[in-house]
Amino acid sequence: MDILRYPFMQNAILAAFLGGVACSTIGVFVVTMRISFIGVCLSHAAFAGALLGVLLGFNPTVGAFTFSLLAAAVIGPLADRGEFNPDTAIGIIFSLMLGLAFLFMGLMPGPRTQALGLLWGSILTVTQADLVMLAAICLTVVALVVLFFKEIQAVIFHQEIALAVGIPASAIFYALLFLTGATITASFKSIGGLLIFSLIINPAAAAYQLTYSLKRLFLLSALFGVLSGWLGLLVSYLFNVPSGAVIIVVSTVIFALATIFSPKRKVKGLRDVGTSLSNPVG
Repeated sequence: MDILRYPFMQNAILAAFLGGVACSTIGVFVVTMRISFIGVCLSHAAFAGALLGVLLGFNPTVGAFTFSLLAAAVIGPLADRGEFNPDTAIGIIFSLMLGLAFLFMGLMPGPRTQALGLLWGSILTVTQADLVMLAAICLTVVALVVLFFKEIQAVIFHQEIALAVGIPASAIFYALLFLTGATITASFKSIGGLLIFSLIINPAAAAYQLTYSLKRLFLLSALFGVLSGWLGLLVSYLFNVPSGAVIIVVSTVIFALATIFSPKRKVKGLRDVGTSLSNPVG
């Protein structure tokens, strides 16, 4: 417990809490709306923006924030005007951002140590400024969920029906895209550019295995996100291994355990038995 006296560890614990809550809350939208690929897309956009910052000599966080928000701003209108599934628009933007990331990395002179640091992240090096940004994003995400829970629930259930009854479904969907981009940028330094999408998806997917209630889904997802961060931070400190990678591994283990003990598996099994009895073969 002596490690808790050090300011860098206190910052890391708080960052794991704030990042876990923010990412896993956003993850509920991503998982329930079945747009999981958006986490991959926006994380690569943030990574490309951060690399541009390193290449041109300005703050990588500014580049990451700009690129992730620009990508989020393009995905929604591109899907609407192109009249195709959002996953197609996400795939187009993802391929562009991946190409830009490799281009910026290739243009960097000398060793690419800072680029690799952006790739893996390090929660033990977060600063007070990073915590302020994380706290602002986390509070914004939680506040919007609390204030607009019914509207969000309607959009998650069926976007077109929500639009038909007067709920601004498109505006809510765009807001979720922007929040996803902002959350990824805020957690970028602690988790890493190519790992952050897993912390968005895994806790929410684990919570989805254990409940049918949307409120419980938000709470369980936040709990799993924080637990992943704290356990990953502990293992990272004890064994001197990359913190972002360990946090993702822990979140995956939590998902595996939730899947194994999921009550939905039993319900599905009973449905499969009922189907086989009502439609016997041979």
